[in-house]
Amino acid sequence: MRRVTLDVQVGLPAREASAPRRPAPSRTARMRRAAWLFVSPAALFFLVLIAFPLVSVLWRSVHFASLTNPTVTGFAGLENYRTILDDDTFWPALRNTTVWTVLSVAGEYLLGIVSAVALAQPLRGRALFRGAIIIPWVIPIVVAGLDWTWMLTPDYGVINLWLVKIGVLDHARFWLGDMSTALLTVTFVNIWRSFPFYTISLLAALQAVPQELHEAAAIDGAGPVRRFVSITLPHVKTVSLTLIFIHVIWTAINFDFIWVMTEGGPLNASVTVPIMIYRYAMQDYDIGAACALASLSMAFMASAFFVYYYGALRRAKGAAR
Repeated sequence: MRRVTLDVQVGLPAREASAPRRPAPSRTARMRRAAWLFVSPAALFFLVLIAFPLVSVLWRSVHFASLTNPTVTGFAGLENYRTILDDDTFWPALRNTTVWTVLSVAGEYLLGIVSAVALAQPLRGRALFRGAIIIPWVIPIVVAGLDWTWMLTPDYGVINLWLVKIGVLDHARFWLGDMSTALLTVTFVNIWRSFPFYTISLLAALQAVPQELHEAAAIDGAGPVRRFVSITLPHVKTVSLTLIFIHVIWTAINFDFIWVMTEGGPLNASVTVPIMIYRYAMQDYDIGAACALASLSMAFMASAFFVYYYGALRRAKGAAR
């Protein structure tokens, strides 16, 4: 008894025996900690290369800023946005961006689904055609744009030469210099370059369609068109919507093709919102107005994303019911 009392007074053995032990971290906690450890480089990458520039653009959109005049500073409020809306080029650029995006995505999807269905058929040399069709998409945009610019030149372009020889045109036409054809010509070239991406993606989706469904539908008397509408399209719906949504964003913010081929001309006939952003920043050196226009573009893209996301979520809930 005396020995126990001494031990308690000294405090070591008895206190150690009575001290509660911390429970070891569970397997779930260890896995969560390891997951955060692996995700942290990607999160840091996101913060440095995406989040910080995004916040910087939003901040500068409400401040005066110039590349050539460091004295131009201060809070602008909505003045930069007012400058954009008062610009006579803004509404034509917005209309051209809409036309450019809608026609490009529609043409790309139409050619992509047709070529994917054709390449899914048991034809001789199918592997060769599947490999060759990707060539336009792997060509750099600058190279493709310059090549098509040379081919469309009225003086020595082969496109005009062929069209005149077969009787489609009476004389060579300046496709990129005519206000009525400049934007449509660049759109056509963009469709030519981008539709192979649709082809490859949709062809992969078509490979997953059960052949038994087509055979059963054919036995029931369904023709090729009926089988395509009732069987093929529903099975590639998810891939199609994803491709269309991604390419709407990619096309709307595309700068390279139009700048290489027309630079937004002639007389702003093919100017788009990205071209306006470039002009504000690199020609007028008005960083505040350029960031304001970029912020408006981001707001539109974010709105389109949320509409698509919640629409898909609602469709998924409806299907689950």
